[in-house]
Amino acid sequence: MDDTTERVLTLLGLLQQRQVWTGPELADRLGVTPRTVRRDVERLRNLGYPVHASKGIGGGYQLGSGQDLPPLLLDDEEAIVTAVALLAGAGGAIASGGDVALRALTKLDQVLPARLRHEVRALSSSVESFGGGRDPVDAASLMTLARACRDEVEVGFDYRSAPRRLEPYRLVASDRRWYLLAYDLDRDDWRSFRVDRMSAVVARTWRFRPRAAPDAATYVQEGVASRAYRQQARFLVHAPAMSCAGRSRRRRQW
Repeated sequence: MDDTTERVLTLLGLLQQRQVWTGPELADRLGVTPRTVRRDVERLRNLGYPVHASKGIGGGYQLGSGQDLPPLLLDDEEAIVTAVALLAGAGGAIASGGDVALRALTKLDQVLPARLRHEVRALSSSVESFGGGRDPVDAASLMTLARACRDEVEVGFDYRSAPRRLEPYRLVASDRRWYLLAYDLDRDDWRSFRVDRMSAVVARTWRFRPRAAPDAATYVQEGVASRAYRQQARFLVHAPAMSCAGRSRRRRQW
C-alpha cells in the first residue's frame, strides 16, 4: 500500500470517528498540509464518499450520507462488536432478521483478520444466551455451512452420530431453529437437517455444480410439518387468525 492510499484510508477513518473536523485538525493528525487534506478529500469524493465542507465557526469537513452505502472502516474493537451483534441476530435475538444477519456476518468473516476470529468465537457463547428465540447452535458450524453454501463446496458432519456427506444449498431460519437444505450424496436425494443436531461440521475441498433445487423455505416448512410428527390431523377452528397464531406455536405431544 503506497503512502497516499494509506493516508486516504486514515483520513476516512478519522471522518467516520467524529462528526466534524477542521482542515488544520486533519492536517495535524495526518502530518500533512491543509492543501494535501483538500486533495485527499477530493479523492474520497471520487470514490463515492460524500464529504461535505463548510466554512465559518463550527465548520469543517463532515462525512455525510450518500445514495449508496460506501465501504466502512472498522478498527479491531468495532469489528468484534459488529460480528457479535450479527451473531446475536443470526441466533434469533433480532426478530425475523436471522438470515440477513448471517449473510452480513459471512461477508464480514471473509475479511476479518485471523487475530480477531478467536475473540469473536470466544464471545459467541455469551451471544447465544441472549438469543431467547431459536435453539442455540454452534456459531462456528453456522459460519462453516454459510460459507460452504456460498462457495458451493461439499460439507461433512455427524448427524445423530451418523456421518453425512452433502452438497449444501441454503440455510433456513425458522422462529425456533436453523435448518440446512442439502443434497444427500449417499442417499441421492434432497434432505433438510437441523443445525443444532450437527457436530464435527467441516467444509471439504470438493466443489459441486449446483442442481435444480426446490424452494428452500417451502421444502423445510413442509418437512417440519409433515415429517416431524407420526400423526397428522386437520382442524377447522372458528376464531380470528391472529388469536390462533400464538396458540399454534405451542408444542403438543400426541
